[in-house]
Amino acid sequence: MIIYATHKGGRYLPLEESIKEMPTGKRGIYVNITNQCNCACTFCLRSMKKMREESSLWMKEEPPLAEYEKALGSLPFDWDEYVSEVVLCGFGEPTLRLPVAEGVLRCVKTHHPNTPTRMNTNGLGELANGREIAKDFAGILDTVSISLNASNAKRYYELTRAKYGEKSFEAMLTFAEHCKPYIPNVILTIVDQVENAEEIALCKEICKKRNLTLRVREYEDS
Repeated sequence: MIIYATHKGGRYLPLEESIKEMPTGKRGIYVNITNQCNCACTFCLRSMKKMREESSLWMKEEPPLAEYEKALGSLPFDWDEYVSEVVLCGFGEPTLRLPVAEGVLRCVKTHHPNTPTRMNTNGLGELANGREIAKDFAGILDTVSISLNASNAKRYYELTRAKYGEKSFEAMLTFAEHCKPYIPNVILTIVDQVENAEEIALCKEICKKRNLTLRVREYEDS
Protein backbone atom coordinates (compact mmCIF):
# COMPACT_ATOMS: atom_id res chain seq x y z
CA MET A 1 0.00 0.00 0.00
CA ILE A 2 1.75 3.17 -1.16
CA ILE A 3 -1.00 5.73 -0.43
CA TYR A 4 -3.32 5.44 2.56
CA ALA A 5 -5.26 7.27 5.28
CA THR A 6 -5.15 6.76 9.02
CA HIS A 7 -8.25 6.13 11.14
CA LYS A 8 -9.07 5.71 14.81
CA GLY A 9 -7.51 2.71 16.48
CA GLY A 10 -4.23 3.08 14.60
CA ARG A 11 -5.71 1.61 11.41
CA TYR A 12 -4.20 2.21 7.98
CA LEU A 13 -6.83 2.12 5.24
CA PRO A 14 -6.62 2.24 1.45
CA LEU A 15 -8.29 5.41 0.25
CA GLU A 16 -11.37 3.64 -1.10
CA GLU A 17 -12.01 2.14 2.34
CA SER A 18 -11.29 5.48 4.00
CA ILE A 19 -14.04 7.12 1.96
CA LYS A 20 -16.50 4.32 2.78
CA GLU A 21 -15.82 4.69 6.51
CA MET A 22 -15.73 8.50 6.47
CA PRO A 23 -17.72 9.72 3.44
CA THR A 24 -17.25 13.40 4.22
CA GLY A 25 -14.52 15.57 5.70
CA LYS A 26 -10.85 16.18 5.05
CA ARG A 27 -8.13 13.72 6.00
CA GLY A 28 -4.37 13.41 5.75
CA ILE A 29 -3.10 11.44 2.78
CA TYR A 30 -0.04 9.39 3.70
CA VAL A 31 2.55 8.35 1.13
CA ASN A 32 4.68 5.28 1.84
CA ILE A 33 8.09 5.77 0.21
CA THR A 34 10.19 2.77 1.32
CA ASN A 35 10.50 -0.25 3.60
CA GLN A 36 14.15 0.60 4.27
CA CYS A 37 15.25 2.13 7.55
CA ASN A 38 18.65 3.00 9.02
CA CYS A 39 17.31 2.59 12.57
CA ALA A 40 15.88 -0.42 14.42
CA CYS A 41 13.98 1.35 17.19
CA THR A 42 13.01 -0.78 20.17
CA PHE A 43 9.47 0.66 20.13
CA CYS A 44 8.94 0.61 16.35
CA LEU A 45 5.69 -0.84 14.97
CA ARG A 46 7.59 -2.41 12.06
CA SER A 47 8.14 -5.50 14.19
CA MET A 48 5.09 -5.21 16.45
CA LYS A 49 2.08 -4.40 14.30
CA LYS A 50 0.17 -7.14 12.45
CA MET A 51 -2.09 -6.08 9.59
CA ARG A 52 -4.06 -7.80 6.88
CA GLU A 53 -2.19 -7.85 3.59
CA GLU A 54 -4.34 -5.29 1.78
CA SER A 55 -3.78 -2.76 4.58
CA SER A 56 -0.09 -3.45 5.15
CA LEU A 57 2.54 -0.74 4.85
CA TRP A 58 5.09 -3.36 3.83
CA MET A 59 5.68 -3.08 0.08
CA LYS A 60 6.62 -6.11 -2.00
CA GLU A 61 8.72 -3.79 -4.15
CA GLU A 62 9.53 -0.09 -4.09
CA PRO A 63 7.63 1.71 -6.87
CA PRO A 64 9.25 4.29 -9.16
CA LEU A 65 8.29 7.95 -8.88
CA ALA A 66 5.97 7.68 -11.90
CA GLU A 67 3.75 5.25 -10.01
CA TYR A 68 3.35 7.69 -7.12
CA GLU A 69 2.57 10.53 -9.52
CA LYS A 70 -0.07 8.40 -11.23
CA ALA A 71 -1.64 7.38 -7.91
CA LEU A 72 -1.76 10.96 -6.63
CA GLY A 73 -3.29 12.12 -9.90
CA SER A 74 -6.09 9.55 -9.79
CA LEU A 75 -7.33 9.76 -6.21
CA PRO A 76 -10.94 8.49 -5.94
CA PHE A 77 -12.35 11.79 -4.70
CA ASP A 78 -12.17 15.56 -5.09
CA TRP A 79 -8.79 16.68 -3.74
CA ASP A 80 -9.92 20.03 -2.34
CA GLU A 81 -12.88 18.44 -0.57
CA TYR A 82 -11.09 15.52 1.08
CA VAL A 83 -7.36 16.26 1.49
CA SER A 84 -6.09 18.21 4.51
CA GLU A 85 -2.37 17.47 4.02
CA VAL A 86 0.02 15.06 2.34
CA VAL A 87 2.50 13.25 4.60
CA LEU A 88 5.54 11.19 3.66
CA CYS A 89 5.28 8.46 6.26
CA GLY A 90 5.41 4.67 6.32
CA PHE A 91 7.38 1.86 7.93
CA GLY A 92 10.62 3.11 6.37
CA GLU A 93 12.78 6.24 6.29
CA PRO A 94 11.78 8.45 3.32
CA THR A 95 15.18 10.13 2.94
CA LEU A 96 16.67 6.77 1.96
CA ARG A 97 14.86 7.27 -1.38
CA LEU A 98 15.53 10.97 -1.53
CA PRO A 99 14.80 11.56 -5.26
CA VAL A 100 11.42 9.83 -4.92
CA ALA A 101 10.54 11.73 -1.74
CA GLU A 102 11.41 15.03 -3.39
CA GLY A 103 9.53 14.06 -6.54
CA VAL A 104 6.35 13.24 -4.63
CA LEU A 105 6.46 16.56 -2.78
CA ARG A 106 7.12 18.46 -5.99
CA CYS A 107 4.20 16.70 -7.66
CA VAL A 108 1.86 17.73 -4.86
CA LYS A 109 2.99 21.35 -4.86
CA THR A 110 2.82 21.57 -8.66
CA HIS A 111 -0.79 20.44 -8.87
CA HIS A 112 -2.06 21.50 -5.44
CA PRO A 113 0.17 24.35 -4.23
CA ASN A 114 -2.04 25.20 -1.25
CA THR A 115 -2.03 21.67 0.21
CA PRO A 116 0.27 21.43 3.25
CA THR A 117 3.04 18.83 3.03
CA ARG A 118 4.86 17.07 5.85
CA MET A 119 7.64 14.51 6.11
CA ASN A 120 8.15 12.25 9.13
CA THR A 121 11.83 11.33 9.39
CA ASN A 122 14.45 10.04 11.81
CA GLY A 123 16.63 12.97 10.78
CA LEU A 124 19.56 10.84 9.61
CA GLY A 125 19.17 11.64 5.92
CA GLU A 126 22.36 13.67 5.78
CA LEU A 127 24.40 10.77 7.13
CA ALA A 128 22.65 8.41 4.71
CA ASN A 129 23.18 10.63 1.65
CA GLY A 130 26.61 11.93 2.60
CA ARG A 131 25.69 15.61 2.22
CA GLU A 132 23.40 18.36 3.49
CA ILE A 133 19.92 17.73 2.11
CA ALA A 134 17.71 20.30 3.84
CA LYS A 135 17.91 22.79 0.97
CA ASP A 136 16.44 20.15 -1.39
CA PHE A 137 13.08 20.61 0.34
CA ALA A 138 12.84 24.38 -0.05
CA GLY A 139 9.46 25.35 -1.48
CA ILE A 140 8.03 21.83 -1.50
CA LEU A 141 7.95 20.84 2.20
CA ASP A 142 5.95 22.80 4.78
CA THR A 143 6.68 20.71 7.89
CA VAL A 144 9.42 18.28 8.83
CA SER A 145 8.79 16.11 11.89
CA ILE A 146 12.03 14.65 13.25
CA SER A 147 12.23 11.89 15.85
CA LEU A 148 14.33 13.23 18.73
CA ASN A 149 13.62 10.20 20.93
CA ALA A 150 16.10 10.99 23.74
CA SER A 151 18.11 13.74 25.42
CA ASN A 152 21.60 12.34 24.87
CA ALA A 153 23.58 10.27 22.39
CA LYS A 154 23.90 7.15 24.56
CA ARG A 155 20.19 6.89 25.32
CA TYR A 156 19.34 7.75 21.72
CA TYR A 157 21.44 4.88 20.41
CA GLU A 158 19.99 2.47 22.98
CA LEU A 159 16.49 3.29 21.75
CA THR A 160 17.06 3.63 18.01
CA ARG A 161 19.99 1.26 17.37
CA ALA A 162 20.88 3.60 14.50
CA LYS A 163 23.36 2.06 12.05
CA TYR A 164 25.72 5.04 12.40
CA GLY A 165 26.17 4.65 16.15
CA GLU A 166 26.10 7.38 18.79
CA LYS A 167 27.13 10.10 16.32
CA SER A 168 23.60 9.80 14.94
CA PHE A 169 22.20 11.94 17.77
CA GLU A 170 24.17 15.07 16.95
CA ALA A 171 23.69 14.48 13.21
CA MET A 172 19.93 14.42 13.73
CA LEU A 173 19.99 17.71 15.68
CA THR A 174 22.26 19.28 13.06
CA PHE A 175 19.82 18.26 10.33
CA ALA A 176 17.02 19.95 12.27
CA GLU A 177 19.02 23.18 12.38
CA HIS A 178 19.87 22.89 8.68
CA CYS A 179 16.13 22.66 7.95
CA LYS A 180 15.17 25.94 9.63
CA PRO A 181 16.09 28.28 6.73
CA TYR A 182 14.26 26.16 4.15
CA ILE A 183 11.26 24.51 5.84
CA PRO A 184 8.67 26.69 7.63
CA ASN A 185 7.88 24.26 10.45
CA VAL A 186 10.62 22.16 12.05
CA ILE A 187 9.28 19.89 14.80
CA LEU A 188 11.11 17.38 16.97
CA THR A 189 9.16 14.57 18.60
CA ILE A 190 9.45 12.19 21.54
CA VAL A 191 7.10 9.33 22.47
CA ASP A 192 5.32 9.72 25.80
CA GLN A 193 5.35 6.14 27.11
CA VAL A 194 8.88 5.39 25.91
CA GLU A 195 10.52 8.06 28.07
CA ASN A 196 9.69 9.40 31.54
CA ALA A 197 8.83 12.95 32.57
CA GLU A 198 12.42 13.78 33.50
CA GLU A 199 13.72 12.73 30.09
CA ILE A 200 10.97 14.66 28.33
CA ALA A 201 11.89 17.75 30.34
CA LEU A 202 15.52 17.41 29.21
CA CYS A 203 14.36 17.13 25.60
CA LYS A 204 12.37 20.33 26.03
CA GLU A 205 15.53 22.08 27.18
CA ILE A 206 17.46 20.87 24.13
CA CYS A 207 14.79 22.22 21.82
CA LYS A 208 14.57 25.51 23.71
CA LYS A 209 18.32 26.11 23.40
CA ARG A 210 18.23 25.39 19.65
CA ASN A 211 15.00 27.31 19.04
CA LEU A 212 13.19 24.16 17.93
CA THR A 213 9.66 22.97 18.65
CA LEU A 214 9.10 19.75 20.61
CA ARG A 215 5.95 17.65 20.29
CA VAL A 216 5.26 14.75 22.67
CA ARG A 217 3.69 11.98 20.62
CA GLU A 218 1.18 9.49 21.98
CA TYR A 219 2.53 5.94 21.98
CA GLU A 220 0.78 3.61 19.53
CA ASP A 221 0.91 -0.06 20.43
CA SER A 222 -1.72 -1.59 18.16
